Amino acid sequence: MVRSLWTAATGMIAQQTNIDTIANNLSNVNTQGYKTQVNEFKSLLYQTLQTKTTTANGDQKPTSAQVGLGVRNSAITTVFKQGPLLASESETAFAIDGKGFFAVRGADGNTYYTRNGNLQFTLGTTGNMLATSDGLPVLNTAGQPIILGTNYLLNKVSVDKDGRICYPDANENPQPIGITIGLFQFNNPNGLDRLEDSLYAQTAASGQPINEATNPNVEKSKVLQKYLEGSGVQVVDEMVNMIVAQRAYELNSKAVTASDEMLQQANNLRR
Repeated sequence: MVRSLWTAATGMIAQQTNIDTIANNLSNVNTQGYKTQVNEFKSLLYQTLQTKTTTANGDQKPTSAQVGLGVRNSAITTVFKQGPLLASESETAFAIDGKGFFAVRGADGNTYYTRNGNLQFTLGTTGNMLATSDGLPVLNTAGQPIILGTNYLLNKVSVDKDGRICYPDANENPQPIGITIGLFQFNNPNGLDRLEDSLYAQTAASGQPINEATNPNVEKSKVLQKYLEGSGVQVVDEMVNMIVAQRAYELNSKAVTASDEMLQQANNLRR
């Protein structure tokens, strides 16, 4: 009976983590560039009660008798599929159509990556710097902050689909000014370390960032100005997943209750 108690407890713990993940997805349903997370489970050890052998009558048994000892969370993966493109009135709203990431410089000096293109220009001592809503500098293809001089009128700055920053010439035709928004890809984006503020950090599992501007072997992403990439969360799917997880939690709790009642009955046999 003790085995069933612990087995059901592992199921309750695993489903609690599953509910936590679903709740996090639902809470980020309106977060730009957010990617849905999915729980993955794996079974624990199996206890062998009887190996493949013969019965008491000498008949050959084709299978053994093994009892599983529960479940645990093996991973929480991120579904990196393209999110919906939402129109925006902001001139500094950018959506990535493809597998790329924007690169930003954190307060600690390290480089982080994001799909959230809700950017803005901030006025600094050297000019107007393109930054995230938290003030983190957005990097160009050379890994440097994007800074425009004070001689540029920001309402005339535009960005083409290749990420090149353009400014109108004498004939009011947008022309590249030699600065391109950096876009980077990873061989294994699921290996990225998820941080707060929709940021990702490079890890050994994700591999080195691939600069789309210098690597001809990757499919180029497109930058869409006046668009934002919406959250990848599908509310209906998450609600269904929540119901399934809740029912699984209830079933495991009933197994705990049933095991407890069976233990109580066994203890009563002595009376």
